[in-house]
Amino acid sequence: MNKIIKNDMDYLCERFPYKDEIKNKTIMVTGATGLIAKNFTMFLLSLNEKYNLNIKVIALVRNLNKAKETFRDFESDYLIYLNQDICDPINYEGDVDFIFHAAGSCSAEAIRKNPVGIIKANTIGTINVLDFAKDHNVSKVVFPSTREIYGQVEGIENISENNMGILDPLNARNCYPESKRLAEALLKSYSEQYGVNFNILRIAHTYGPGMEIRNDGRVMADFIGAIVDNKDILLNSDGTAIRAFCYVTDAVEGIMHVMMRGERNGAYNLANETEPYMIRDVAQMLVDLYPERGLKVAFANQNDENTKKGYLGYKIVRLDTSKLESLGWQPQIRLKKGMKHTVDYFND
Repeated sequence: MNKIIKNDMDYLCERFPYKDEIKNKTIMVTGATGLIAKNFTMFLLSLNEKYNLNIKVIALVRNLNKAKETFRDFESDYLIYLNQDICDPINYEGDVDFIFHAAGSCSAEAIRKNPVGIIKANTIGTINVLDFAKDHNVSKVVFPSTREIYGQVEGIENISENNMGILDPLNARNCYPESKRLAEALLKSYSEQYGVNFNILRIAHTYGPGMEIRNDGRVMADFIGAIVDNKDILLNSDGTAIRAFCYVTDAVEGIMHVMMRGERNGAYNLANETEPYMIRDVAQMLVDLYPERGLKVAFANQNDENTKKGYLGYKIVRLDTSKLESLGWQPQIRLKKGMKHTVDYFND
């Protein structure tokens, strides 16, 4: 097993406070090979290995070979693969206690090349999940949404879960946040009409071991990919945009707090806002972590209109995470440590 993954899973297991409550539960994870979902799945299976909790995990995936490779170190009788597209009705007849519905892409590359697929996963896919939850008396659906559903918010310094800004549906990149907004509305509608219980996490800028670093297009993916490939980091802008990044174990901990303790039908911001940096400084920080490679930060393609389609065109306002913190969550992993862990994962 990759040593970074093992250390991360051991770390999560030791900190997990809900062992008695999650024992003997069945949890369905849709899109189980995505970054957060795969770490979430590996964590659940690690709890079984470490504490014998008898947690059954149903991993819904489109690419079975990819899933088996992803979870090759976690194969057990507790892991069941459900090989299908989330846009088809869910084909499983057993009991399920929780659903973590993470199917759907959020990469800048997918936003440029497959916007219809993104919309389908977030709308048709969510309807299929909610129909299954309704028909199988699922205790809770947990949905990882995005900070981008807030759109362009003016006049405030911190976005709470009740603040909503402007989204232009004719902006090409808004296929992603608009369809996430509709998914949230579907969750609320199924709750009102059928009594389905849900929680939403509006997640910002998560990274870590297992992330896609090829053909993704997001800032951290491009930066990590360049370092892993021993290439200079090329910025497609002046690099002055400010971002804060959340390491994936902090994201998994936040999700588990909400799954086990979230108020009925509540939404929670999930972000590590403790270290906001200009992205050019993040790039330089990464380069400086590996001085022996002789890499540098460079600038290119700042006026490429096709590239711009995958990225936000307005200033991001920080998320207020106090609601999630009230459940006992705090981000733990500093940016330098998280980035080094991620690069070392790929180099291991």
